[in-house]
Amino acid sequence: MRVLIFGLPGSGKTYLASHLKEYLGDYAEHFNADDVREKANDWDFSYEGRQRQSKRMSDLCDTSISKGKIAIADFVAPFRLARQQFNADYKIWVDTITTSEYEDTNKVFEKPSKYDYIVREKNFNKDAIRIAWELGRRCIWDNKAPTTQLLGRYQPWHNGHKALFDRAIEKHGQVHLMIRDMKSDDANPYTANQVKDNLEKQLVNYAGKVKIEVVPNITNITYGRDVGYKIEQESFDKDIEDISATKIRMAQDAIDGKYGI
Repeated sequence: MRVLIFGLPGSGKTYLASHLKEYLGDYAEHFNADDVREKANDWDFSYEGRQRQSKRMSDLCDTSISKGKIAIADFVAPFRLARQQFNADYKIWVDTITTSEYEDTNKVFEKPSKYDYIVREKNFNKDAIRIAWELGRRCIWDNKAPTTQLLGRYQPWHNGHKALFDRAIEKHGQVHLMIRDMKSDDANPYTANQVKDNLEKQLVNYAGKVKIEVVPNITNITYGRDVGYKIEQESFDKDIEDISATKIRMAQDAIDGKYGI
């Protein structure tokens, strides 16, 4: 997949791209415009110079994609036609500033009419998490691959859950993590969507290897003979087995009350 992160200089493109590369790990390669220009020793910002730069970035992405990578290119890409020719599969416009310190670039930058994602505020980690999960879903997750399923409430997610998750991911390298949609009460203070948001933050480094989904309040799992899968109970040492979400919630409630949160 070819990903283009574009926008005015100083808008935060490289910061966002670096976060994406961190979260996607070896599945992605990041190409930064300044690094590419430095290697080419080409600091020409005329129309022709910018076109050469776009071609260099495109060629690097081609090589990366041929190796099965998600190619992330971050550069200004000021011209609509050049962006079309770059032919990105996923376009991210970082629109956090109205002008940059480079007046020549401000004058030639053409705002896009089409993009897949827009970043309007410099809260890049939140945006990087959302984009990482989307790219992982599109490029890494394999619905036909052997997968381990986890089902729970996760109110909240704690080290015991993480230990179980680690066992699950070791089995096949891919986990379908299902959140039961519970009625709100003392034992379930968070909505299923709040739990999902929290899990996406906690597990973002597994984006593409984990599918997180809110499901009905499943209370029974029934199966017949020779179904082709196993239901397993994992055992842990006492420190892990004794972790209690109820105790964690009570401790957090005590902290909130003490400090008036």
